[in-house]
Amino acid sequence: MNLHTTPHNSRANRGTRRLAALAAVAAMVVAGVQAGSAVASPGGDDARTAAAPSTAAALGVNPSAQRATAIKSAQAEASSAAKALKLGGQEKLIARDVIKDAKGTVHTRYERTYDGLPVLGGDLVTHTAADGTLKSVDKATKAKIAVASTTPKLKAAASARKVIYAADGNPVLAWETVRKGVQKDGTPSRVHTITDATTGEKLHSYEAIETGTGTSQYSGEVELTTTKTDAGFELTDGERGGHKTYDLNQGSSGTGELVTDDDDAWGDGTGADRQTAAVDAHYGAAKTWDFYKTALGRDGIAGDGKAAYSRVHYGENYVNAFWDDSCFCMTYGDGEGNQNALTSIDVAAHEMTHGLTSATANLDYAGESGGLNEATSDILGASVEFFADNTSDAGDYLIGEKIDINGDGTPLRYMDKPSKDGSSADFWDENLGDIDVHYSSGVANHFFYLLAEGSGKKTINGVDYDSATSDGSTLTGIGREKAYQIWYKALSVYMTSTTDYAGARVATEKAATDLFGADSEELKAVSATWTGVNVK
Repeated sequence: MNLHTTPHNSRANRGTRRLAALAAVAAMVVAGVQAGSAVASPGGDDARTAAAPSTAAALGVNPSAQRATAIKSAQAEASSAAKALKLGGQEKLIARDVIKDAKGTVHTRYERTYDGLPVLGGDLVTHTAADGTLKSVDKATKAKIAVASTTPKLKAAASARKVIYAADGNPVLAWETVRKGVQKDGTPSRVHTITDATTGEKLHSYEAIETGTGTSQYSGEVELTTTKTDAGFELTDGERGGHKTYDLNQGSSGTGELVTDDDDAWGDGTGADRQTAAVDAHYGAAKTWDFYKTALGRDGIAGDGKAAYSRVHYGENYVNAFWDDSCFCMTYGDGEGNQNALTSIDVAAHEMTHGLTSATANLDYAGESGGLNEATSDILGASVEFFADNTSDAGDYLIGEKIDINGDGTPLRYMDKPSKDGSSADFWDENLGDIDVHYSSGVANHFFYLLAEGSGKKTINGVDYDSATSDGSTLTGIGREKAYQIWYKALSVYMTSTTDYAGARVATEKAATDLFGADSEELKAVSATWTGVNVK
């Protein structure tokens, strides 16, 4: 969903000139790096370095201090931006993020309110040249935000939130309610339901707890950053935003106890030692943080230099892991028999990336956007696994290949041919948005594999792959690094909460153009690969 806006009247031009001031302030957003320091147990490489200058500049870097300044300045100019965009007098913008790329373009992400009410599906991203010229805007909805009245005809529960729901292109006054509970597998549940405040019609519903699975206890001896205390050591990583790892002791609420140790030698590599799950979760979180910093130039999940935290030993025989925005944390079960915690590198990366998605495009966790949300976690989860370069858990394009949930040694998902799991989609069709988001993610996972590696048979790190296209075309991959740079660029500055597969094609084509040029082979590859998975 793309709206190109060129101001013509004097009011809009005044607003655009004010945006120039914002662009100048946002130009201060430059690459930053956190220094590394103490480590605990042996093994592993230290990847705590800054992004390569070319990568950092191209993708846009947000060290926390400059990011906070840029967002504050964007908010100060929000009313001018609203006028430049010709929004209605009852609409206001709330700045969420600011990114400046190598070309000097400033990408500012906003939420929107109407008469003081949050507009669900009203988010937008402005793209402003260094001279203040508004180049284009990406909106979650093209609809004009307006309703006849903000006084509801129907009452709702006391806990309901009054909102404007605009994600389907028809803005209406609505109630948002949240029902808390537990899903069938023991995962917490927080179902958000949007109901028309005039007719009572159910407009939308989604599960706010985002889940994923992966391997555990396969990273061997790893390097941990811990903190020394008067009593010994604790799993607090002061080099990566203060990430902490807690033990829930089979509970299902609260934070649990911070994991501690007397001698800074943690776990024994088996589920019999309670520290082992904490080691894997702490290590996986560190590797994901390092990947964000080194490969994407991003200062933590939300770009503010602050870490999430991890909770291990959740529930009894809980075979899953999940991300929860409300606590800004990752939570891991211990698997069958409480002996095989789901705490490997790719699981940590998958769950942390749900937080990254929430902090950027905030893809709605339902329909096609939900599939893209899940795929983003798989895509960057696989990328982190390759980045970690751990000989005990080599990078691959398989999801959950070592936990054997299926009981026959097969992985949960295959990126080269998603349908091999029996449920996921290889190619887009008009019914894709109606299936579970973990399966509709298959099309984007397949796109990423083909973009990175190409079609046909090949062996990578000892794993055999064979990937085909919907139209029988032959594709040559552009490499994993370029592929994840394109995906992240699209996620962070072009996708919105309602982006579907057609929108993802547009967003990644824009990202490839930004990164590699309008006549680049990379852009041609992106377009050809989307066609290869039937997104046209």
